[in-house]
Amino acid sequence: MLTLVIAKLQCTVIDCPDPVALARFYAGILGGRVHESDPGWVTLTSPEGQRFAFQAAPDHRPPRWPDPDHPQQFHLDFDVDTIEDVERAQVEVIALGATFLYDSGGERSGFRVFSDPAGHPFCLCYGQS
Repeated sequence: MLTLVIAKLQCTVIDCPDPVALARFYAGILGGRVHESDPGWVTLTSPEGQRFAFQAAPDHRPPRWPDPDHPQQFHLDFDVDTIEDVERAQVEVIALGATFLYDSGGERSGFRVFSDPAGHPFCLCYGQS
């Protein structure tokens, strides 16, 4: 089956109250370079070439996962290999400013949900491969 490509994804854009701070938070997870040419629009390029942009939204209303009255809007999933890796990663993302929200409780595979400093949920997934 031939699939026609209409466009290529340039980046994922995340609204937040402080683009510089949130770009630095995700750089702490992914590595990469933060580009701060405009304080209202900051980009992060990961070592693998993925691009994220963080856009100033002064009236940003953060989601409250899992409250349906304040939906998550979107979320990012990050892979780690094992339960031991997720334990280490949890300590590190909390040190960067994340807030722990939920643990699926899997022994060999599962996920843990956190919120970033702007309130967006994200998951550390382990044992998925």
